[in-house]
Order: sequence, then C-alpha cells, then structure tokens
Amino acid sequence: MRLSYTIYRLQCTHPFGISRSSHDYYDRVFIYLEQDGFIGRGEVAPSERYNESIPQILERLKNKIILPKNVTNVDEVIEIFDRYTDGIKSFRSACVNALFDWWTQKNNISLHEYFNYYGKIKNSTSFTIAIGDFDELAQKVKEAKKYKILKVKLGIDKDKDIISTIRKFTDKPIRVDANEGWDINTAIEMSRWLAEQNVELIEQPLPANDLDKMVELKKNSSLPLIADENCHTSSDIENLVNKFDGINLKLAKCGGVDEASIMIKTAKKYNLKIMFGCMVESSIGITALAQFASQADYLDLDGNLLIDNDPYNGLQIVNGVPVLPKGNGLGLSLIIDYQNKFPDLK
Repeated sequence: MRLSYTIYRLQCTHPFGISRSSHDYYDRVFIYLEQDGFIGRGEVAPSERYNESIPQILERLKNKIILPKNVTNVDEVIEIFDRYTDGIKSFRSACVNALFDWWTQKNNISLHEYFNYYGKIKNSTSFTIAIGDFDELAQKVKEAKKYKILKVKLGIDKDKDIISTIRKFTDKPIRVDANEGWDINTAIEMSRWLAEQNVELIEQPLPANDLDKMVELKKNSSLPLIADENCHTSSDIENLVNKFDGINLKLAKCGGVDEASIMIKTAKKYNLKIMFGCMVESSIGITALAQFASQADYLDLDGNLLIDNDPYNGLQIVNGVPVLPKGNGLGLSLIIDYQNKFPDLK
C-alpha cells in the first residue's frame, strides 16, 4: 500500500469567525492510500484549539511510513497509524478514514454498510452563520435560504445584537454555538433569552476547563446543552452525563470513523443526544462522517458549504437534508476541472 499526500487551501466564502478566531482560508492535507487500483481519501483538518497545525503534520509526513505491501487486515494498519500519527487526532482521522475508504471500495460496499449503519438520513443539516460584519448578516441569511436550520456563532459582547439582527430576516430555528465564550452567569441569562428567540440548543457555553460548573448550568438552563470542546473521544462521555444533554462528534477531534462508531454507541448507552459536527472541510471530511448521519439527532455537516473551491463531489444537500453519494467506500469523485488545475489531487 502506498501513502501520498498534498496540501490544499480551502477558501471561505465569507470570513469564518468564532469567539476566539477568524479565518479567510484553511489549509488542509489530503491523504491518499493506493493499492489494487483503488484510492482511499482522508482529510487532515488540524485545530489550533487543540495545538495542531499543518507544519506539525507535514513534519511527521516527512518520516517514511512502512505499510504492508498487500493489506488484508485493517487492524494491523490502524496499529501502524496509531504509532505514526503520534496522538494527533486530526492526522489519525485522515489516515484511518482513507484506510476505510480504500478497504470498503475494495470489498464493494459503502463505508456505512461496513459499520452496519443502514438507516435513512432524515434530519436536516444546519447552515452556519459565523461571527463577522453585521452588514453581511442579511446576505448570509439569504445565502442560507435553502437550509431549514441556522447555526449561529456567538460568544462575544454583541450576541443579542447578532440574534436580533438575524431575526429581522428569518424566523427559522436557530442553534447557537458559544465556543467557550461565556461565563456561567452569562450562559444562564442567555439561555433564558435565547429560548424566547426560537433557539433550539446551545453548544459549548462555558470554557472546557469550567466543566465542574456545567452541573449548575444544566440545572438552570432553559435550553439543551451540547458538549463540543469537552468531548473528544468515547472516554470523555461518561463524565458528561449530568453536565450536558448531548455531545458534538467530529472526526478531526475523535480520531477517525472507527472511534466515531464507538462514540455513537457510548452516547446512546447514556441517553445523550448526538450532534454530528465538522471543521471547515472539503467533501472528503464531510462525506466520511455523513456515512453515519442516520444515527444523529442533530446534523451540522456544512463545512464544505462554507467554501467556494471544494475539489470533490460527495455528500449533497437536498431540501436541507444530506444525501449520501452512491458508490462504494465514501463514494467520492474528483471534479475534473480541479484535477486539471491541481495535478496532485487524486
């Protein structure tokens, strides 16, 4: 098996702002695994929040990785990747996802069939309105016209102004993500105010290191609370039971589709709601998690909708609802125009 990679810059349609940062673009590393005429694809979407970076990934990719010449068992390759990626979850995710994409193509099944997730996707995905220029809110709401649910980034001193402005243009349900931007008093007060604004839930209201305060917040919140920065892998879930109503599962955060499947089962065991989230990613990363989308209570699979240069065809949105591509593996295909412009893409 051969591993190759290329760097690709995703250009945001609008600056993507959250409570702690804003970006016009994101650099990603696409991982390719090839054998027997099949190409498995994965996407490295490192997070500054978790001390991950593209240079860090590229430094590790310089070290030659020795993979079996003929892969007959995914577990032995996963063990190699666990050593090779050295605890960097976004890097592991890309390698493992590429492996399962390749394996399921080779075995003529889709990735969701391999993991025994067969249900139809019924829930709509939200569309994110990031923190930015107030004058652009009307245009952003207009661009989200075909999506039934909005996800609004908050966590700054103008949160009520943002929601009030958006409410001038739409009465669609809103989900709020504070990205650790509030203290407990603000969170309690905002939960009550937001509940009157047709807001469905609040994601990560407090800093992750204030986890002990979430018990009090949960008792006093007027809205369901979803853990993001407090929930990376399945090992985190048990400790969140009396503090949150649900978890936000992201591949780049948990380390890949194998761990995502474990997280789904664990969250259901504890009767926690499951949100599927993402970074700003291409269709490689988004389509991988969408393979399990039938299992989620809330979907936030819009990372590829927030860019204007996605080089792959994958997950599609029809009437607000994600629709998986037909085909084996992830079902991805490279758009010919991008292949001509960027010959390292596969």
